[in-house]
Amino acid sequence: QVQLVESGGGLVQAGGSLRLSCAASGRMWSNYNVGWFRQAPGKEREFVASINYLGGITHYADSLKGRFTISRDNAKNTVYLQMNGLKPGDTAVYYCAAPNRRTFSVLVENPSEYSYWGQGTQVTVSS
Repeated sequence: QVQLVESGGGLVQAGGSLRLSCAASGRMWSNYNVGWFRQAPGKEREFVASINYLGGITHYADSLKGRFTISRDNAKNTVYLQMNGLKPGDTAVYYCAAPNRRTFSVLVENPSEYSYWGQGTQVTVSS
């Protein structure tokens, strides 16, 4: 079993930055890819970014490239999402997620392919 806990959300003005953290416990965390997703009110959950188990391969939603950066520190069992140049359209609940198998491509953007989810952290960007 895997437990994921997100933190770092909050209220920020447009143009500001936030760094989200996803702390994991349970299985051998460093053997699995991790993804970040977000869900705004009334919208479907959408892919943000993903990172492979070693941290050397990343994948981003096209619309977010250049503003968001995903990274991980396996020694701390933590994955990060650095968000810069935030816009009101980035307002959402942000979730981290992990698959239940090691053979899992970072290119997977469908949230239904991920098995484990955190409770989410709210990010609100004011104009």
